[in-house]
Amino acid sequence: MPTTIIRNVALIRPDGLAPNRSVRLEDGKIKDIGLASGVDWDPADKEVDGQGMYLAPGLIDLHIHGVHRWGMDNGPADFAAICETLPQYGVTGFLPTLAPRRPGDDSEYLATLAQTETHGTLNLGFHLEGPFLTLTGALPPEALGSADPNRVRDLIKAARPHRAVFSISPDFENIRELIPIMLEQGAVFITHTAADVEQTQMAIEAGARHATHFCNVFAVPPEPEPGVRPCGALEAILADPRVSVDFILDGEHVPMVAVQLALRCKSVEGVSLITDANVGAGFPPGRYHGIGREVVFAYEGGPARIADGSNEDGLLAGSGLTMDRAVRNAVDMLGMNLCGAITMASTSPARVLGLGDRKGQVRAGFDADLVLLDRELKVRQTWVAGESVYTRQEPA
Repeated sequence: MPTTIIRNVALIRPDGLAPNRSVRLEDGKIKDIGLASGVDWDPADKEVDGQGMYLAPGLIDLHIHGVHRWGMDNGPADFAAICETLPQYGVTGFLPTLAPRRPGDDSEYLATLAQTETHGTLNLGFHLEGPFLTLTGALPPEALGSADPNRVRDLIKAARPHRAVFSISPDFENIRELIPIMLEQGAVFITHTAADVEQTQMAIEAGARHATHFCNVFAVPPEPEPGVRPCGALEAILADPRVSVDFILDGEHVPMVAVQLALRCKSVEGVSLITDANVGAGFPPGRYHGIGREVVFAYEGGPARIADGSNEDGLLAGSGLTMDRAVRNAVDMLGMNLCGAITMASTSPARVLGLGDRKGQVRAGFDADLVLLDRELKVRQTWVAGESVYTRQEPA
C-alpha cells in the first residue's frame, strides 16, 4: 500500500485543535504528523489536500441495528451493505447490533454473520442486545431469555473471530454467574432494566463497565415511601466512576439535562455517542420496515417510532441518526466544542472497547482510521486502516 500524505488539515485532538498539519499514513498506521509544509513526500506517494478542513479520528458506533434499507437482522448481504455504507457517515469501526432470536437460531445466525466477508467499516465485535434482559422496550419477546451459561458460551463461539459484547439487565436471574463468562472474550453493557441500586452495584462489581442508550428503558423504581425519591440503576451508574455511558442524541430520546448531568459525573471521557439506528437511518423521513416492525421517521435524523397499527404505535424504536449527525447535534444541542464532540464519538467509544491505545485519536502509531470533515462538520473523506473508503463527490 503506497504512503498517503494528508496535507493542510486542522487536527481534532482531545486537548484542542492543531491547525496547519500534515499526516503521513503508512502500512495502515499514522506514521508521523508535522506542520503542513514540513512533511516530505515523493511522487510515488498519494497526496490529499485537506484545504484547511478538520481531520478527526474515525467515528465508532457502539450500538447500531441498520442504515438506509439494510438491517443487521436481515442476513449477510445486508450486513455487508451496512459496512460499505457507514464510511459515508465517518464511521470507521462499529458494533453491529443484533436483536435476540430463539435459542439455537441466535448462535447459528451469528456464526453466519461472523464468517461474512465485508469491506469498509471495521467490525469491532457483535453487540447482542438480549436475550439476557428483563425489559423488552422495542425488542421482540425473545429478549427475555433464561440464565443458561451454555447459551452464553455458544454465542461467544459463534461470534469468533470477533468478540461478543453482551447487553444485560442487572436484575436478570443469576446474571452474577453469567457476567464472568461473558467477559472471557468480550464486554458487558447494562441496559433494559428495572434494577435497584444493589442489583446494579452487583453487576458492576462482577465486571459490567458500560451502560448503553442510557436513560432509555431504564425504569424508575417505585417510591420506597411517600416523599422519598427512589434511586435505581441510573443513579448507581452515575455514582460509579468505573462505568461509562452512551446516549442517543437526537433531541427526543433523552433530555439534554440528563446528558449534561452525565457529563458532570463522567466528563467527556466517560460519555459516548451512539445512533441505535434502525432501518431508514440516513434516508429522508418516511415509513420503513425496521427491526421486525414498521417504523416511521417524522424528520431526517429523528427517532424511529413504531407504526404497525398496534397499540404500541408511536413508541420509540431506535433512531434515524448517523454518527456525523450525532456529532453535529452535540455541538448544536449541547453547545459542546468540536473536540469534545469528537471525543464522545471516537475516543471514548474506543476506550469502552479496550482499544484506546490504538484507535480514537490522531496520533503517530495509531491505526489510520480517519475522517475529514468540512466546516459544516459533514464528511468529505474517510480512511480505514489507511485506505480511502469514501470520498464525497462534489456537484459539477
